[in-house]
Amino acid sequence: MTRKSIDCREMPSEKACDLKMSGSEEHLLPAAVSHAVTAHGHQDTPELKEEIKKMLKDEE
Repeated sequence: MTRKSIDCREMPSEKACDLKMSGSEEHLLPAAVSHAVTAHGHQDTPELKEEIKKMLKDEE
């Protein structure tokens, strides 16, 4: 199983968030969406999920 990661430092943010998460896409995607909603004030929409899914990177 390929682990994926996402790093808030790669996204424009007024909060200067430095959170980086990794795991299987199955677990990482919902965690990243939850973080985007609770910490950054985004709306939980299918579009947000797709946008975040595109940002996931394979870990080496």
